[in-house]
Amino acid sequence: MSSIPGPAGAFRMTLAFDAPGVGKSSADTDVVEGEFLELAPGERVRQRFTFRSDDPRFAGAMTMTWRLSPAPGGARVTVEAENVPVGISAKDHEAGMAASLDNLADYVERP
Repeated sequence: MSSIPGPAGAFRMTLAFDAPGVGKSSADTDVVEGEFLELAPGERVRQRFTFRSDDPRFAGAMTMTWRLSPAPGGARVTVEAENVPVGISAKDHEAGMAASLDNLADYVERP
């Protein structure tokens, strides 16, 4: 599996949770395989994420498109998600996306 960002590049993430019963791949983890579908530097990143779970409500492939546009003092990032597994509630998905965007902001704003 290549970890090169760009078409055909792929990666695997294991998200670990402090509280048991939260994970979808195991009691305390989510395993996600990602692949880059499109990379347009400074404009857009499109990825497919495949969730591994024995529960079909949480398994499947979701496509996410991250778009960048100029904004005062930096950039605006908008995210569109397609085919979110039905077991992921809109509230949980929104919370996860907000956390991802907060982590991105922390990363790019470091001195």
